[in-house]
Amino acid sequence: MHCPYCRHCDTRVLDTRVSEDGASIRRRRQCPACERRFTTIEQTQLVVVKRSGVVEPFNRDKVITGVRKACKGRPVTEAQLARLGQRVEEALRASGQAEVATENIGIAILGPLSELDPVAYLRFASVYKNYGSADDFLDEIAQMRSSATKSAEERDDGLDPSDEQNCQPALAL
Repeated sequence: MHCPYCRHCDTRVLDTRVSEDGASIRRRRQCPACERRFTTIEQTQLVVVKRSGVVEPFNRDKVITGVRKACKGRPVTEAQLARLGQRVEEALRASGQAEVATENIGIAILGPLSELDPVAYLRFASVYKNYGSADDFLDEIAQMRSSATKSAEERDDGLDPSDEQNCQPALAL
């Protein structure tokens, strides 16, 4: 690490701390030549490996731009898109891999997008999964309905709405 003041080629690390989110490391350094102190912040570089083999740095804005196209005309705000982009990036970083294939980015997008807007999810999935016919859409819709039914059953508190005893308010005596 070069000193930013005198360009000396060696510096001493005085203190190292991990940021609150764990995504970066803050180091306090001192130059032995000019004795001035400075801070560096180190962050792991997440890179994307494209199908062609080209490697480029991960760009959250590209994720948001792609999802924005799927959300066109849908009631999805920019803040929701930004949160989705953040969730995707956090999921990719949590995987612990420095290199991520574009296929894995698509998979990381599908989960949060299905929660955000089912129509946008279908639009994105149709391109990502390369749907070839209307049957592919019907199969995906059937899967979505099945997942929604399972989720509703898991949330069910066990009360049967047809059971009159459960529907009657308790009387305070």
